[in-house]
Amino acid sequence: MRRKILHVDLDAFFCSVEALLDPALASRPFAVGGRPDERGVISSASYAARAWGVRSAMPTAQALRLCPELVLVRARHHVYGDYSERVMAILREAAPVVEQLSIDEAFLDVSDDARSGTAIAATLKAEIRESHGLPTSWGIASNKLVAKIATEVGKPDGLVAVPQGEEAAFLAPLPVQMLWGVGPKTTQILVAEGIAAIGDLAGWPPDRLTALFGERGPELASSALGVDSRRVVAEHQPKSLSAERTFARDIRARQALEAVLVELVGEVGQRLREQELVGATVRLKLRWSDFTTILRQASLPQPTSLDQEILAAARSLLRA
Repeated sequence: MRRKILHVDLDAFFCSVEALLDPALASRPFAVGGRPDERGVISSASYAARAWGVRSAMPTAQALRLCPELVLVRARHHVYGDYSERVMAILREAAPVVEQLSIDEAFLDVSDDARSGTAIAATLKAEIRESHGLPTSWGIASNKLVAKIATEVGKPDGLVAVPQGEEAAFLAPLPVQMLWGVGPKTTQILVAEGIAAIGDLAGWPPDRLTALFGERGPELASSALGVDSRRVVAEHQPKSLSAERTFARDIRARQALEAVLVELVGEVGQRLREQELVGATVRLKLRWSDFTTILRQASLPQPTSLDQEILAAARSLLRA
């Protein structure tokens, strides 16, 4: 049986919801994010703001320098969560298996449906727009990798289908960083080797890629050809749980930092116990005022969900 995998992404989701609630925003460059005087960062940027170079995860102060007319909107995560649940309910009614990746993104396996993937995606796209006023982008392919990339190619408000057997040809002209697992460092290595497009990567000898990337080499070569055997799965076991704080002002006193650390550990420990999980590694992230970030981690003697054991390791990392 041929696989039919759909990928859907709610376009600029937080901003799309805010524009629904306040239509005056639709004609202006705006972003959902924190205030610049509170070390805020951009959570979501409208497409009008993106034209100015504003992007998610960018410090708000930098976004305002790029776009002085930028309108800032405070995040309302409970509202976004409500809209997300409504959309996901539509998807779960339409497909036997839906894998929700995040609040605004999902895969659907519709291999058993007699209709074409394009027809199914077009119907769902129209229903979500008509029922909730939200724009979506869709990718349709024989596997998850190509379907997700197809969505990216079609944004915003697009629908791109890749026929089975044409995966490699579709990917070939695209920039290599569009492949899953190819981040900035990998991209830098590949470009230095003359590999700028996915098709360039697909034509490289596997032994050369293994020499450059070890075990990842053959995987990269396979991905460049559009090969992906992963199944769409309805539930995911989380690989990590985290909590963090961003301070409006610099914190210099160790005692104050450790007090916050106790709170963060308490949040993580409670969530571990609620989900009947344990963790074996404690990781601490520190970010300075210039947004320089460092990560430190330590392995525990045995997996745990107890606050005191997690806190002991976290305190040690902080003091070091």
